[in-house]
Amino acid sequence: MADDCVFCRILAGELPGTFLHRDDRCAAFMDIRPVNPGHLLVIPVRHAPYLADLDDATAGHMMALARRLASALRASGVRCEGVNLFLADGEAAMQEVFHAHLHVFPRFRGDGFGLRFPPSYHERPPREAIEDAAARIRSAMSATLTRPSPSAADGVT
Repeated sequence: MADDCVFCRILAGELPGTFLHRDDRCAAFMDIRPVNPGHLLVIPVRHAPYLADLDDATAGHMMALARRLASALRASGVRCEGVNLFLADGEAAMQEVFHAHLHVFPRFRGDGFGLRFPPSYHERPPREAIEDAAARIRSAMSATLTRPSPSAADGVT
């Protein structure tokens, strides 16, 4: 548990949370600033600031739980014509609480929520640029197996 983490404090019962699920690996509770009614969060029980700090089993469990909750949202009577899953990983990606968390948003036509694409989105990069990025990512994939996660390298646990 990180003392300054709002999600850790909710898990510890120090702050209120409206829980939908909790087990030894993950918890799900309602977001207190919902995009739409029914907006919920799926988080690991163990404090992990970034996606890379999660083990594969926990990350998979979070996704499986989000899938079940998305299905429950659709069946609940809460207005839900679709579902978005959103995980912000790092400040530049709009992460505000540095405890990995997966948003589950119920969506409906005209709800006013959305992500904007940059103006350059419709301009396809040259194939060489795509291939170069892919090669760099493939190379880094093998390195991530032996390198500490971002928060471990920063001394954050």
